[in-house]
Amino acid sequence: MTPGPSTRTLETRLTCADDRILGVLPTLREALSGSGPALALSDEVPQSHLKSTQRPDSAPPGVLDLVEEPVPLEGPDDDPADPTAVSVRTSGSTGVPKRVLLSASALFASASATHDRLGGGGQWLLALPAQHIAGLQVLVRSLVAGTTPGVMDLGGGFTPAGFTEATARLRGRRLYTSLVPTQITRILDDPAATRALGRYDAVLVGGSAVGETLLARAADAGARLITTYGMSETAGGCVYDGVPLDGVEITLDEGTGRIRISGPTLARGYLGAPFREDVFATSDHGSWADGRLRIGGRLDAVIISGGVNIAPGPVEDVLQRLPGVAEAVVVGVPDPEWGQRVGAALVLTPGAQAPTLAEVRARVTHELSARSAPRQLTVLERLPLRGPGKPDRAAITTILSGTPAPGSPEGN
Repeated sequence: MTPGPSTRTLETRLTCADDRILGVLPTLREALSGSGPALALSDEVPQSHLKSTQRPDSAPPGVLDLVEEPVPLEGPDDDPADPTAVSVRTSGSTGVPKRVLLSASALFASASATHDRLGGGGQWLLALPAQHIAGLQVLVRSLVAGTTPGVMDLGGGFTPAGFTEATARLRGRRLYTSLVPTQITRILDDPAATRALGRYDAVLVGGSAVGETLLARAADAGARLITTYGMSETAGGCVYDGVPLDGVEITLDEGTGRIRISGPTLARGYLGAPFREDVFATSDHGSWADGRLRIGGRLDAVIISGGVNIAPGPVEDVLQRLPGVAEAVVVGVPDPEWGQRVGAALVLTPGAQAPTLAEVRARVTHELSARSAPRQLTVLERLPLRGPGKPDRAAITTILSGTPAPGSPEGN
C-alpha cells in the first residue's frame, strides 16, 4: 500500500554530528506515533554540514527534553492500515536504488523482536549512517526503549579512535551497537578500540558476510558479536546468528535456494510499487544447517566461468579462513576465453604475509573444487565500500579488471 494523496512526507537529510542526529528524533517519534508526517530519509548530505557539531537553529522543539528525559515510545495500535512512517533508499545492489516504504508496525516489530532476542532494551551507539536501515533502526530501538543513543561523528569517516571516544560517553546499564565487518576489522586492529568493543552486551554485525576468522578474533578479544541478515525490505536484520526473529518466517525455493521472507517486519513495498504478496523474494541463496540459515551469497553474483556456475560465498568462506586474511571478496572478472574468471581481493591482518595465488588455489581446490579456485588475486589495504558499509563488488571488479591476470593455471 502506498501513501494516499493526503499523506504528508518530510524530506530529511541526516548529517553526521551528534546534535543533528538527536535533533531528528522528535520528528521520527512523531512519524512512528502517527502524529506527524512520514520521513523520507536522504543520503544527500550537504558537504558544509558534515563537520558541524553545532545544534541547528531550526532544531525541532523538545530536543533537550527528549535527550534529558527520554520516554519509551509505545507501538501503534494493531491496525493493518497503519500509515507509512519512514521511507529509506536501498543501496542499489540489485540495480537502480528504490525507496522502501516502512510502516510504524514493521519498525516496532523489528525493534521489539531485537530487544527480546538480546535480553532487553539498552543504550545504543549509532556508528552507521542513519539514513540507511541499520542506522535508522538504532534510532528506532532507542525510542522504543526510552534511551538516548550515543552518536559517532562520521563526518571524517569511521575511525577506531572515534569509536573509542563515542563508547566512553555511554552510560547505559546495557550497551548495544550495530556495525559492519570492515568496522570490526579496524576496531580489532586497535587495542583501545578493542577494549571499547568489549563493553557492549551485544554487537550486531551485518551488511555483508562475516568470516569465521573475524568472528574468532572478536571472540578471543571478549566481544559479543551477533551476525545478522536482512535488508531495507525487512526493516533491517531479521535473522540473528542464523535464527529468524520471533514472527519471521523463512522459506527456500526448491532448486535455486532463493530466500523468501515473511512476517511482521516486512515493508509494504516500494514507492509506486507495493508488494503484491506478504512474502519478499530476496536475491540471495540460502540453505539450512543444524537448524540455522546459512547465506550462500547473491544469486545474481554467481560467476559463470567456462559454462560452470560458481557461487562467490563458499569461496569467500574458504579464503577468510586462510591465516592472516581479514576480509575477502570474490567476483567475476571479464575473460576473453572463459567468459568470466574467478578473481579475489583480500585485506590482511596487520603484519600478515599475503598468500600466493598457488596457495589460494590449492586451498579452494581442496575444500571446494578446481573450478571454484581463483585465477587472479590482489591484496588491498581496504575494501572499497558502498552504502552502509557493504563491499563495492563493482569497484572491486574494476580493480581486478585493470590488473594483469597471470597465465591460466592448470586444472580448471
